[in-house]
Amino acid sequence: MTDPAPDRPWTFLTNHTHVLLCLVRAPGGTLRQVSERVGITERAVQRIIRDLEQAGVITRTREGRRNRYAVNPGFHLRHPLEARRTVGELLTLLEGEEAGA
Repeated sequence: MTDPAPDRPWTFLTNHTHVLLCLVRAPGGTLRQVSERVGITERAVQRIIRDLEQAGVITRTREGRRNRYAVNPGFHLRHPLEARRTVGELLTLLEGEEAGA
């Protein structure tokens, strides 16, 4: 698929949202895998995961040498314009019914 507007590098979703989507799609994915998919450094992914975990959006469980991430679908979005909506509703919009559950 080609980019319809290659001269416009911005996107509608933030890197926080992109990382969250990666964690939903592959809860046991590595930082490297997430960084490659999102197109940011592993250190940036680490910071974003820390932000999401500290806010209560995700929880991390250690499984052997790997981490597994679970999303809190009831977490309300932070900006006042969408604060009445939850992370689960956002994921349902972006990923379908099964992601918001």
